[in-house]
Amino acid sequence: MMIKQTSLHLNPFCILGITTRDNRHKIVEMAEERSLHLDHDLCQKTRSELTNPRARLSAEMAWMPGVAPRMAEKIANELLLNPIAVRSVKGLPELARANLMAASLELVEENESAESIAESIRDFAWVVDAIDPEDVLRDINEDRSISGFPEVRGVEAIEEELAERRKAYRATLKNLLDSMDPNKLIETMTDAVAVATDNGEDQAPALLDELVDAYEIETQGFLQKEYDNIAKLVESAGEAAPRGENAVAPIIDKISKVARNWDRVAQPIQLSAKSRGKTHTQSREVAFELRSLGIDLNNVHGMLDQAHKMTGLLQELFAELPDVVERLGEDAEAISELRKQTQEREKNRAHWERDITFRAEIGVLFKDELSISPQGVKWKGSVYPLDSITRVRWGGVRHSVNGVPSGTTFTLGFGDDLSSEAIELRKESIYSGFLERLWRAVCVRLMFEIGNTLRSGHSITFGEMVIKNDFVVLPDQRFLSKKSFELKWHDVQVWSENGQLYVGCKADKKVYGSASYIENWNTHLIEHIIRGGFKKGVQRLSDYLKD
Repeated sequence: MMIKQTSLHLNPFCILGITTRDNRHKIVEMAEERSLHLDHDLCQKTRSELTNPRARLSAEMAWMPGVAPRMAEKIANELLLNPIAVRSVKGLPELARANLMAASLELVEENESAESIAESIRDFAWVVDAIDPEDVLRDINEDRSISGFPEVRGVEAIEEELAERRKAYRATLKNLLDSMDPNKLIETMTDAVAVATDNGEDQAPALLDELVDAYEIETQGFLQKEYDNIAKLVESAGEAAPRGENAVAPIIDKISKVARNWDRVAQPIQLSAKSRGKTHTQSREVAFELRSLGIDLNNVHGMLDQAHKMTGLLQELFAELPDVVERLGEDAEAISELRKQTQEREKNRAHWERDITFRAEIGVLFKDELSISPQGVKWKGSVYPLDSITRVRWGGVRHSVNGVPSGTTFTLGFGDDLSSEAIELRKESIYSGFLERLWRAVCVRLMFEIGNTLRSGHSITFGEMVIKNDFVVLPDQRFLSKKSFELKWHDVQVWSENGQLYVGCKADKKVYGSASYIENWNTHLIEHIIRGGFKKGVQRLSDYLKD
């Protein structure tokens, strides 16, 4: 009685101790002889299988077709003594080699390393991929011509049996993985897929893809649970953000730990999906969940360091997701540039304060102070902090009497969500001096806020137009028409005339909208974004403000 048994040793040929070239008489004789010291019913069953041409084919394909009888017997014995050595036996037909490798993987010792097992799984999968049904048909029929059994007529029967062999191979590998502790299992799968696919660049053998699919099903419960934990932590970070960076940092550390654990389990699935030209959907969802947190920390709360940390984590964990990598690269560049700008601004804070500081007195007899500084904009005793200003407008109107120029009136407007100011000036030096500082101190920030508004899906209405991120709504100017049209940005043109900004349809001169530079809020800023977007060739306005 064998102490160790594999599927190969339970094959009818091995049980009866016969070869694929023995005839019916030899099979019957050996079945009777073996029944004296083995189970009688088992011997009769194996005899029946080997004398029935259809059942015999299953036994032949699970044995070592194409291998000389003495060699097959020798290898079967060596398999029990040194299963690792048998995995690397060369010079055998691919099906026979696959059956031997499958049997050797049933004998894996507990102390064998994950790296060694992963290598064996990869080699096994490639051997299975290389099996040619025509070669198998030839090998089986050569032995049948000697044993006196009818030849297999067509390759279709071989292909059907090969499908069954593949199921058996998958079961062998799954049983092997199920016998491992979780950490070793994950390490084995990751190593096998990473090397076989060159980290997702090359197609893996089909058997390995099938094994990953089974692994994904087995790990789905864990991945979903960890995904839920990540989502809760992201929500907690968002709630903590208004309290400052000290409140957020510990949560980001927890997110990093959970995300790394999640990715460690998902890594084989990600690599396999990449090698097949796909993206693991759940990995993509996790990546964008974390990316959204990073964007929010940066754009809403100004936490550049935490946003940079989050982007770095994502680039490390999700390098197998091409579409995610591309966006993360853009995020990293943008955040890196913002960090440089922030560091530079902090380094040169005094210089920046000097650059945005301006003061002038307006009036002849009764003078009012108009000033701008880091503390805000001051006019007639009221102070508007710079960060509170949400709207601006400005412009000049030339006057003439009987065709003779009589000067220009300049208007400056600014305000927060509750109130606003409008100042009329005659001196261009005051107008341009204040406006230059206002642009640096307020307008650049407002343009980024406009971009964020559009990026989040909201619209902006000004003048006769409704601005969306990827299109604009313009009215039909025909008499009594109440229609409006949604036009993509590449379908419109922009021009200025008589103190108005115009956006119009290229194909229809009657479809356009206008907004006053002086009367409508933020017209200059929106014009800057639109024209800049056109020049850059973006499809969405917010993309202009990415860099």
